[in-house]
Amino acid sequence: MGRIFVVDLEGRTYRCKFCKTHLALADDLVSRAFHCRRGKAYLFNKAVNITIGPHEERLMLSGMHTVADIFCCCCGQIVGWKYEAAHEKSQKYKEGKFVLERGRIVDGLDSEFFIDTRPSMSDDAEDS
Repeated sequence: MGRIFVVDLEGRTYRCKFCKTHLALADDLVSRAFHCRRGKAYLFNKAVNITIGPHEERLMLSGMHTVADIFCCCCGQIVGWKYEAAHEKSQKYKEGKFVLERGRIVDGLDSEFFIDTRPSMSDDAEDS
């Protein structure tokens, strides 16, 4: 097995819920109006740090599509799917785009920050 090179994105990101690896930029978000078996999902123009599974035909609410499941390259968890081909003309805009399941990603704004509010020595303290 080769070495995994991880792409760190700059800006507001969506990350794997399980290992916090960057997956997509908010700037590449196309739509929040998608759904999957487990709930809400988001459509993106691009995704990084993923591996793509085999193509399969899948009947979705919007018709038949050729899709491939996508997995986080670091932890291996399924995070969504990629539209390889749409069989209906009205769905062609999805081809080559990525769907990330909302329950499997975290927004860069949802991250857990620790802010130390304890008083400490600072530059304001006088030197003796």
